[in-house]
Amino acid sequence: MGAVRFAVAFIAATLLCAATASAQQVSLTLGTASVGGTYYVYGETVAKVLSEKSKLKVVAQQTQGPNQNIVMVDEKKLELGMVTMGVALQGLQGTGPWTKGRKYENIRALFPMYEMTLQCLALKKTGITSFAQLEGKTVGTGPKAGTPGTYFPLIFDALGMKVMARNGQSADMGIQMGDGIVDAFCFGAGLPIPIFVELDGSQQINFFTWTDDEIARIRKALPEFSESKIPKGLYKQQPDDQKTVGLFNFAIANKEMGDDVAYLVTKTILENNSAMVKGHPAAKETIAANAVRNSFLTFHPGAVRYYKEKGIKLDPGALPK
Repeated sequence: MGAVRFAVAFIAATLLCAATASAQQVSLTLGTASVGGTYYVYGETVAKVLSEKSKLKVVAQQTQGPNQNIVMVDEKKLELGMVTMGVALQGLQGTGPWTKGRKYENIRALFPMYEMTLQCLALKKTGITSFAQLEGKTVGTGPKAGTPGTYFPLIFDALGMKVMARNGQSADMGIQMGDGIVDAFCFGAGLPIPIFVELDGSQQINFFTWTDDEIARIRKALPEFSESKIPKGLYKQQPDDQKTVGLFNFAIANKEMGDDVAYLVTKTILENNSAMVKGHPAAKETIAANAVRNSFLTFHPGAVRYYKEKGIKLDPGALPK
């Protein structure tokens, strides 16, 4: 009888060890964005927190940004990605020029990240202090597949402006501005934007956004934007609050990701906020309560399970059908 108990115990222990080893072997790749933006820093932090606090091994991969992340997660070329909700809406509906009419319907939301706000800067010697002065100018907007690269051309159109948008790595835009290749740099990310901090400390620059009338016209043409504000003093050379527009960001996965893995990813990130904030201050908004900022992108069932445990009432428009 004792031998039988020992055999049962041994088998159980073996299965437990096998299950643990299997969990430790789960590897995921997270699509981020270009160097110089918040996505890159934030994504590295997500990968580190997941790798250190869970049984997952996560590696951050530099991409062109949300557009490419959506395509690659939808096609299961990445397990995880980061997106702004405006670009996600374009992907789901197949309306953005980058989609070429294709609908990316295999992506699912996991956890809220932070609000992305838009802002521009130019060297003081150019005399550019307002968005209207960009008429006829060449403006850097970061990677073409990033949210700023996607939306600034639409904003120029909404305001009836003729502007030459130039794409490239956000970290390179500052160099191009100094070399006179671009007249200004318009970008968007979680605050503070790393490349803006760098330029604020090394160049004489002007920060600027939009007037109330311009913001109203932008939101009429692009209703996915909400009004936001960049607080004074965030950058040394920004003495006043600046009104702007913003979009919330969410982490995504393919709909075929296992429920347990999606649950673990969501739970680990949302329950280690202090570690996230150490990586980037924008992560202070990476909390379960902000899951309600998603009203249309279907949540993964594994993520829904976590929010139910925490008593978070999700928007009906984002619940699995």
